[in-house]
Amino acid sequence: MQPVVSPFPRIGPRLGCAARKGLRTLLLSSALLASGLNGVCAQTVGDDDAVATQQLNLPKDVTVFGKGDPNVRKATAIVNGRIITGTDVDQRLALIITANGGKVSDEEKERLRVQVLRNLIDETLQIQEAAANDIKVDKAEIDQSYERVAANFRQSPTQFDQYLRQQGSSSASIKRQIEGELAWSRLLRRNIQPFVNVSEDEVKSVVDRMNAAKGSDEFRIGEIYLSATPENQQQIVANARNIIDQIKQGGSFAAYARQFSEASTAAVGGDLGWVRPAQLPDELAQAATEMQVGQIAGPIGVPGGVSIIYVMDKRKVLTADPRDALLSLKQLSVAFPTGTTKEQASARAATFAAQTKAIKGCGQANELGAKMGADVVDNDNVKLRDLPPQLQDILLNLQVGEATPPFGSISDGVRVLVVCGRDEASAAAAPNAEQIMAQMEEERVNKRARIYLRDLRRDAVIDYN
Repeated sequence: MQPVVSPFPRIGPRLGCAARKGLRTLLLSSALLASGLNGVCAQTVGDDDAVATQQLNLPKDVTVFGKGDPNVRKATAIVNGRIITGTDVDQRLALIITANGGKVSDEEKERLRVQVLRNLIDETLQIQEAAANDIKVDKAEIDQSYERVAANFRQSPTQFDQYLRQQGSSSASIKRQIEGELAWSRLLRRNIQPFVNVSEDEVKSVVDRMNAAKGSDEFRIGEIYLSATPENQQQIVANARNIIDQIKQGGSFAAYARQFSEASTAAVGGDLGWVRPAQLPDELAQAATEMQVGQIAGPIGVPGGVSIIYVMDKRKVLTADPRDALLSLKQLSVAFPTGTTKEQASARAATFAAQTKAIKGCGQANELGAKMGADVVDNDNVKLRDLPPQLQDILLNLQVGEATPPFGSISDGVRVLVVCGRDEASAAAAPNAEQIMAQMEEERVNKRARIYLRDLRRDAVIDYN
């Protein structure tokens, strides 16, 4: 069963370093970078601290009177009259725990609980603001979206309901996320998108820069952004490190990004798309250029908070990439009987490797598979880039008719791939003007959406019980 992660999270975008420096706002996932990167924006944070102190006329030595431990509060709130119950928090938290295979410590659960409550508050504000603008999402539309989510897991809505209940969650929790996402998106389309304009000169400038950058490195980056103030900087950094630890232990980067990132890209699992280093804040650009595909780094200090980044892929700008080649493959696989030991599996894999090494083209694969008792499956039009990174590196150097070394596990068995054909990739074409304009408009809508949500938070009346 795949992790349950709703594709309809809240939108909580932010303004990153690049936007503040006047660069393009196309910003808004294994190993940690050297500790020197963690404090790249430390001077900026320190300056912001001093400015904030001067603006608010705060004393240098602060004495707190009375108790203000936030842990004393229960995880419930009333947002402008709308109740968020402890059950709401528990069921949303259960989705995150499920997405991480249930491997979440009690300490981490408490941190997640606090963040989930914040997410639910933002979600409630978005639904309320949409309703105030006569925007309401019909129940039938929510049900249709829920059916699509269930279909992604090859289940009927009834089966998916039962599965969620077994995990300690409910269909109501996902449907609330769906409602919040749809309502907020429609509100932005009505109140913000019509007033965002991108000129033809701006589009031409982007096209010119892309052509000038032909052949340079381009990265597909995932980002989790957590906002921070000087007062809670240490806590946010600690939270970011806990998220990294959970992801390294098998947690879903996309799941954490959807639930906790405060960037606009939270809705798509933190995916920034394809970006060049010049489009990123300096701190993130430096990290990305030093990372390999599949690595995660952070927390990296940026103005206003910290970021965790994940290099999902890498390619050359507007240049044919060998990893975009289409392959025709034959897969030979042998399953291990229940109870097979590691030593027995290794011996069987060695025999399998010796037999498959003698394959001379795909014409012999079926005959050899029958002799070994292996299943043989044809796979055509497989994009090399879509395969696991370890296999990509092997297949890049194989000629037609050659086979990979055996790979697999005791539970999944052992298998090899035989290359039957290869269609090399053609040079990538630049996005057309309409695509670039649409992308720039979306970036500007997201920037205004951040301000919109910030103002809703400031004006909200929230009671914690």
